[in-house]
Amino acid sequence: MLTVHHLNNSRSQRVLWLLEELEVDYEIARYERDPKTMLAPKKLRDIHPLGKAPVVTDGDHTIAESGAIIEYVVDAYGEGRLKPDAGTPEFLKYRYWMHYAEGSAMSPFLLHVIFDQLPKQAPWVARPLLKMVSKTVNDEYIQGQIELHTSYWEEELENRPYFAGDDFTAADIQMSFPLESAAARGATESDYPNIFAMLDKLHDRPAYGRALERGGDYSLAM
Repeated sequence: MLTVHHLNNSRSQRVLWLLEELEVDYEIARYERDPKTMLAPKKLRDIHPLGKAPVVTDGDHTIAESGAIIEYVVDAYGEGRLKPDAGTPEFLKYRYWMHYAEGSAMSPFLLHVIFDQLPKQAPWVARPLLKMVSKTVNDEYIQGQIELHTSYWEEELENRPYFAGDDFTAADIQMSFPLESAAARGATESDYPNIFAMLDKLHDRPAYGRALERGGDYSLAM
């Protein structure tokens, strides 16, 4: 039986969604973030040395990293579903978005979270200075990078209904986290109508709703 080691309010929600789309039987092992640091519990290291989610176990296999997990599940259980045929232009787009989502898209959002949390984790005497540093870095670099990537998605979705082409694929599941991150951090429907239309399509999928029911609270969901 495939087991998803599921951290609350995390990227592992995408794995649950994919499994619901494919109607694969699976179990959930649940882990909760530390309410102060928002980090995963140390017991996740018993499953994978980095102690991060998502991780899935399937028999003797332990697979980490969202993209690797999604590709594994689609290859092992998809029976040709949720990915374009190899050798097609759509497959090249599919592969690109699968890797881009975590390789480039999420980097500025991660930096935003780090610099936002930095003053909160510091001793009180250092907080005023760190707040100033955090604001400067966010205003002069990070926000510009977020807007660069978000505008890129908006333009790409102007040309086709899904990231890889005319059909919904696992690449759209992978890209949902960057889209939801942008929406949660200030992107507006008036500025990015194609992104919000895409989010509406994704959130309306029955499998997305079933994954939320099984996975629990997910604050990035709109």
